[in-house]
Amino acid sequence: MNYLITPRAAAPVSIEYNAEDTCPAGGREYSPAATTSENGGGKKKQKEKELDELKKEVAMDDHKLSLDELGRKYQVDLSKGLTNQRAQDILARDGPNALTPPPTTPEWVKFCRQLFGGFSILLWIGALLCFLAYGILAAMEDEPSNDNLYLGIVLAAVVIVTGCFSYYQEAKSSKIMDSFKNMVPQQALVIREGEKMQINAEEVVVGDLVEVKGGDRVPADLRIISSHGCKVDNSSLTGESEPQTRSPEFTHENPLETRNICFFSTNCVEGTARGIVIATGDRTVMGRIATLASGLEVGQTPIAMEIEHFIQLITGVAVFLGVSFFVLSLILGYSWLEAVIFLIGIIVANVPEGLLATVTVCLTLTAKRMARKNCLVKNLEAVETLGSTSTICSDKTGTLTQNRMTVAHMWFDNQIHEADTTEDQSGATFDKRSPTWTALSRIAGLCNRAVFKAGQENISVSKLPLVTSTDALSLPSCTPSPPATVTLNSIFFWQRDTAGDASESALLKCIELSCGSVRKMRDRNPKVAEIPFNSTNKYQLSIHEREDSPQSHVLVMKGAPERILDRCSTILVQGKEIPLDKEMQDAFQNAYMELGGLGERVLGFCQLNLPSGKFPRGFKFDTDELNFPTEKLCFVGLMSMIDPPRAAVPDAVGKCRSAGIKVIMVTGDHPITAKAIAKGVGIISEGNETVEDIAARLNIPVSQVNPREAKACVVHGSDLKDMTSEQLDEILRDHTEIVFARTSPQQKLIIVEGCQRQGAIVAVTGDGVNDSPALKKADIGIAMGISGSDVSKQAADMILLDDNFASIVTGVEEGRLIFDNLKKSIAYTLTSNIPEITPFLLFIIANIPLPLGTVTILCIDLGTDMVPAISLAYEAAESDIMKRQPRNSQTDKLVNERLISMAYGQIGMIQALGGFFTYFVILAENGFLPSRLLGIRLDWDDRTTNDLEDSYGQEWTYEQRKVVEFTCHTAFFASIVVVQWADLIICKTRRNSVFQQGMKNKILIFGLLEETALAAFLSYCPGMGVALRMYPLKVTWWFCAFPYSLLIFIYDEVRKLILRRYPGGRLIFDNLKKSIAYTLTSNIPEITPFLLFIILSIPLPLGTITILCIDLGTDMTYEQRKVVEYTCHTSFFISIVIVQWADLIICKTRRNSLFKQGMKNKILLFGLFEETILAAILSYTPGMDVALRMYPLK
Repeated sequence: MNYLITPRAAAPVSIEYNAEDTCPAGGREYSPAATTSENGGGKKKQKEKELDELKKEVAMDDHKLSLDELGRKYQVDLSKGLTNQRAQDILARDGPNALTPPPTTPEWVKFCRQLFGGFSILLWIGALLCFLAYGILAAMEDEPSNDNLYLGIVLAAVVIVTGCFSYYQEAKSSKIMDSFKNMVPQQALVIREGEKMQINAEEVVVGDLVEVKGGDRVPADLRIISSHGCKVDNSSLTGESEPQTRSPEFTHENPLETRNICFFSTNCVEGTARGIVIATGDRTVMGRIATLASGLEVGQTPIAMEIEHFIQLITGVAVFLGVSFFVLSLILGYSWLEAVIFLIGIIVANVPEGLLATVTVCLTLTAKRMARKNCLVKNLEAVETLGSTSTICSDKTGTLTQNRMTVAHMWFDNQIHEADTTEDQSGATFDKRSPTWTALSRIAGLCNRAVFKAGQENISVSKLPLVTSTDALSLPSCTPSPPATVTLNSIFFWQRDTAGDASESALLKCIELSCGSVRKMRDRNPKVAEIPFNSTNKYQLSIHEREDSPQSHVLVMKGAPERILDRCSTILVQGKEIPLDKEMQDAFQNAYMELGGLGERVLGFCQLNLPSGKFPRGFKFDTDELNFPTEKLCFVGLMSMIDPPRAAVPDAVGKCRSAGIKVIMVTGDHPITAKAIAKGVGIISEGNETVEDIAARLNIPVSQVNPREAKACVVHGSDLKDMTSEQLDEILRDHTEIVFARTSPQQKLIIVEGCQRQGAIVAVTGDGVNDSPALKKADIGIAMGISGSDVSKQAADMILLDDNFASIVTGVEEGRLIFDNLKKSIAYTLTSNIPEITPFLLFIIANIPLPLGTVTILCIDLGTDMVPAISLAYEAAESDIMKRQPRNSQTDKLVNERLISMAYGQIGMIQALGGFFTYFVILAENGFLPSRLLGIRLDWDDRTTNDLEDSYGQEWTYEQRKVVEFTCHTAFFASIVVVQWADLIICKTRRNSVFQQGMKNKILIFGLLEETALAAFLSYCPGMGVALRMYPLKVTWWFCAFPYSLLIFIYDEVRKLILRRYPGGRLIFDNLKKSIAYTLTSNIPEITPFLLFIILSIPLPLGTITILCIDLGTDMTYEQRKVVEYTCHTSFFISIVIVQWADLIICKTRRNSLFKQGMKNKILLFGLFEETILAAILSYTPGMDVALRMYPLK
């Protein structure tokens, strides 16, 4: 039914065929999937060239040729078809009529990618290093410790289990090309040498004469030469839901909109047709789309890049620490084998063993949560990608709209009225007793072939009111019981299904609601003759016996408004026929333009009461040779329809805008309709104008308007076709609200690539096969679960189960939430690395007994930390989650310097202090004071030493020492659990206070209890001393770390308070960072003298107050040596002041050169002079040698 103001043609797939591409003599000149190049670089360039060709619109002229020209071109007899020999020759030349499969990745390669890719490689390196360390120890010692062996096995097991799980998740998603293969018909009916024969579809060749009938799948691209009521379903290709008529006539320049072409893999739904094959296999429209979709290279997902960045960061830290302490070990006199063991130990200690499993489980849990909200995620990494989205390219029909035509307005009695679609008809804005409305509704009901499907007599016509609980649901008595699946907070819609054209179905429902049963109306006014709609007449006509006049008939007609008006001489106003004069024609035009300007489909309606004398009951009406009038009819009115926006979409678009996400409409519909819907849902916001709006307001030509003055933009596909990449980039950059109308699939792909060139993370919706290239190219492709084709679902990363745009916004929120929560989980997990690493470092540097063992580290990483880390995935969103701009993938990393600083440099250090405090308390209670522990390691670990004295002279055997050491391991482990309580609680929020967020996360509370219970179990369970070398603790030892846990909580609450008080205080924090950088820089020259004093036993280069020096046995007296030492202290102090001059100056800027920034900060200049003068005063003021032990310098 295309008699409307804004013809809703299918989105044109931009295709072309050159005549030489398919001519019998030309051969198979272009097959993208089959083309190869001789070298690797050449192959890549060739592939890029082929994909660029597939994105272009090519020329196709077969639909324009006459039948004689078509026969000559393909050297075929249009009645008898090809000869068998000719068909065999063409088949040998062109190859089979099949889609060329792309190179497939073997399953073992996919499995290896999951096993050795991403984060897994770090764990594998850790496992190999553990085995290497165990091997070295086994070669060095008779009874080596098995700790490294156990750790290596556990790391390998973690990787294998998570790798298998990830592979299983990926294997559930089938390949894109498999869906295309399923669309290929298996058999085809061809005519060769005048005889019909059934052959395999793969044997169909260019030039074959093919016959299709209702129920068949079209075996190749066909040029129709004859048809009988043939209609095809192009929805799999174009997304157009209504069956399209096929006939031999050339009706449109665009090959996808002309009626004389059938396309490969589309379905013939009724009638029969014959056609000549003009393209097979990869060269069909479907083949080009399949090749384009399978050939596109997809980049890394944002989360994959984040994990890669995280691996680089952790690896860098681990290697730096490992190499640093390897060198330090050699300096301290360890053998190179021992230094290598230390190197491996430090690197492995930096590997967060449980983090891979935590990330996988968190993503899986979120995917399940999104599925409950109608977002089915096929690829786990897509969960976070959706949260990173900065641009959404959305279809219109079915996604932004309800995908059901609805009567919106009527024009009769020279007034425009809004349609009333309420169940009780309480919203009527016109008098339903009006005789004109009675006539208009009668025409709409009678001149209409749509019917309600059988078995729905008792079901409501329209949808029931939205309900959010079963208690609120009040069903009319005629409504059947709701399904058994109704649960609390479910939302259901009941609506009677119809059979028929979408426009006629909309009219049927409107009249049923307003006037009662249409079936009864038709029974009272039986149809005696009909002329169905056709593209030539552009109207539909039917003749009925009149119920109000026993002997007469009424002729009713509807169609394109201008065609209907041309056939009328009068118009019905207030129930009276009046002449259709200039005034009424102008009124008609104004109403027609106004309704059309709203993007609505407009139909005109007229009637004629046939005189009973000339057309009595029983008259034989001839619809071929017309024997009744079709001119000088009475015009009754107009009715307009639109596919209305979904109720939740405007709010969803508003959320996107506040979240900094640009929503772009990309549709194959008419620009007027697209613009009207875009304004209705808020994509074009109120007050924002397009170039056309500005021109109309100023009454000037469009060419005189500066495009940059318009915030909104509507781009026609025909304009987009001629644009360069730079012009498209300019549109995407300069306009915040954009609508692309009448676009082709290739253009949709080009739009996606344009958005990605702007640095956007792009989400794309699609439902047809034609959308599969764009769905695959997008950062996240979103297919429609209800209306989407199988191919689009396979190409996509996510499927919308309810086809609703609002569900995308829900998905974005979930994606942002999982990114936030993953950061929290990682921060929580990494924090415990510091109290796990520092014991090993002091074990090397200070030669103390090992404070924390490998087995207890595993108990933390794979035991007590796992459930709490996963529980953070259940943390509720913070209030600003959809008010923030999309994260910048270049700066806002999953693991950034700020998180590392927080986890390692701040909270981790406090945790380490808590652990060491517990460790020293236990050893002190057992007789070993901290001073006694320094340098004791070799004797402590010597199996032959069984008389080691403690601080009080008590002797300890090797076994007794090890029991105390393992008890310290257990206590250090318990102290980490205690400080991790506070860490888990502070990780709940980024900025909000915990008192604001609350403790509503029941899984987190369970995590706290679980890790405590597990720690207690490992400590007190009989046999753990043998199995895990963990010994029972005194109750008081659990409380040693409590003050540090409280300190962590208070410290973080103060930090968040400062962040909330100065939310825009970037300058404050930048300058604070500079101040901290300046201050911390002097820490190194202050610390290193003390380290060298300990390590090398040299006189203290920089003193505190007073430190006794060792008598070196020289000729200098003690007092002389001290004067020299204190003079060195003063000179070291002066040297720090001098180098801090440069440090202060370089800390002025982060990136800019000092010469750009200048020296305009007078306070800074004062600071330079002040520290210099103060240094001089301290050096040269008399008496300072007594007060501060500072002596004058040369």
